[in-house]
Amino acid sequence: MTSTAPPNPAPSLSSTVTVNGLQLHYLEYVSAPSGGGAPGGGHPVMLCIHGGAAHAHWFDFVADAFTDRYRVLSLDLRGHGDSEWAQDPDYAYLTYADDVAKLIETLGIGPVVLVGHSMGGMVSLVTAACYSNAVSALVVIDSMMQMTPERASTLREIGSGKGRTFPSAEAFVAGFKIRPEGTVAPPHVVRHMALNSCRQDEDGAWFNKFDRNVYARRHPIDGYDYWGQVSAPVLLVAGGRSDRITPEVETKVRGHCPQVEVRTVEGAGHHVTLDNPYGYRREVAEFLGRSG
Repeated sequence: MTSTAPPNPAPSLSSTVTVNGLQLHYLEYVSAPSGGGAPGGGHPVMLCIHGGAAHAHWFDFVADAFTDRYRVLSLDLRGHGDSEWAQDPDYAYLTYADDVAKLIETLGIGPVVLVGHSMGGMVSLVTAACYSNAVSALVVIDSMMQMTPERASTLREIGSGKGRTFPSAEAFVAGFKIRPEGTVAPPHVVRHMALNSCRQDEDGAWFNKFDRNVYARRHPIDGYDYWGQVSAPVLLVAGGRSDRITPEVETKVRGHCPQVEVRTVEGAGHHVTLDNPYGYRREVAEFLGRSG
């Protein structure tokens, strides 16, 4: 069940690091005063990876549940949020995974608890499979396990179109929609995501920060090919109102990765961390308590 008092966004500090020639932006969440009030503190690292066309702030409403035990970071992937756009533009899953692995190496923070939502879940899965020494535990949140050629073609068509622009930040916020539809996040959460999704161009218009080539250059991938290569403990989180993690998907994942735990956050759609942050916190905390 969701709480009657939705949480406020956790405070964070912004930093950048150069990875594969790009400036990547990330947030580091600040501990509550009872935890010392400073980031880090010698704790192991939890690194959070957002979904497609989203940004690091997707974890703002859940991060503070873990800052007493972890140094919690949230990354803007290349082409998203306040990270640089790839000039190639290269937005392949293996490239994202290489960015994540090199960020972990550059910051000297591994092995990490790697948490990924939606597209970020696939990025995290590929990272855990290809760079196993960098990941101590994996949390995949309501991800689509296969990017079929048909789905990739649809996204390429969407990404090839011109995005909408708005005359002001408030107009952008008013027109902002969280996709896919069906989120039950309260208005202050949606507004927070919207304000962190927009920037102004040189002509004064406001637009969504993410590079549309993220979709226009989307390629098919079969996530099941990677599950069998994951050696770390794994939690697969499903939104109770979402149709991503069906019984058939769960069975197929278990066939490749016997150690996976599957938990459903009731009352949440695809955007679990926004729709039911308390349910998400509970399931992930219980998993990490068992996994170390």
